[in-house]
Amino acid sequence: MQCIFSVDVEDWFHILDLPSTPDLSEWDSLPSRVESNFRRLLDILSEKGARATCFFLGWVAERFPHLAKEARARGHEVASHGYSHELVYRLGSQRFFEDSVRSKAIIEDAIGAPVMGYRSSGFSVTEETPWFFDRLIEAGFQYDSSVFPAPRAHGGMKTRQFAPHWVRDGLIEFPITVKEVCGKPICFFGGGYLRLFPYSIIRSMARKVLAEGRPVVFYVHPREIDPAHPRLPMGLARTFKSYVNLDTTEAKIRGLLNEFEMTTFKDFAATNFHLIES
Repeated sequence: MQCIFSVDVEDWFHILDLPSTPDLSEWDSLPSRVESNFRRLLDILSEKGARATCFFLGWVAERFPHLAKEARARGHEVASHGYSHELVYRLGSQRFFEDSVRSKAIIEDAIGAPVMGYRSSGFSVTEETPWFFDRLIEAGFQYDSSVFPAPRAHGGMKTRQFAPHWVRDGLIEFPITVKEVCGKPICFFGGGYLRLFPYSIIRSMARKVLAEGRPVVFYVHPREIDPAHPRLPMGLARTFKSYVNLDTTEAKIRGLLNEFEMTTFKDFAATNFHLIES
């Protein structure tokens, strides 16, 4: 059983739901670090001979189309992370549909190829967004990786479907990987969770998930290998969640790429669900 490595391609200021979070209208005026950080991630992946799925924010692909082209040229899958980095349950059905269609078109124009996959900002699909999967199908996506099957600040769904599965005819769901500990589903494999837990625990939990016959979905952000990136003002709890152990992320990524075989969502879906690129 292979693991799936993914990158949410966004910038240092794309942190959700803070009074200090810059508005979309301000993004162009801020100093961007996504280009250098994402290229460093690509270099690390190349060193290890690993391929990943890169979920591009539509705004990033619009401003830096060469990054999406480079990712594809290096053999990675390019997918969508929406355009405006807004929570699904705040967008509502129609605005979400328009946002997802816009991001897909921008990214496809940048890479000259179809985009099959989607991941929502903050994994913010919930029981209060029952239209989510149908709108993704309508927008032309073939798989999604937005369901977080455990409690969390943004979203989180009550479900026991931890493995990839058909969620609708024509749409595969890849839930974010969790491992039950004392009956509670816990994520160890991406973002703040990957930064918080020691590498030995992450490795052990990944092996246990693989032994259950499930792939491990790892996810990182370019800013997480850049401890010197600017900080947004926020309270102590959010500061901890957003910035804990940034100086450990790169070493953990390298360790995971050394120890586990990685693939893309598209290739996993092609092998296990017979999904063919449209």
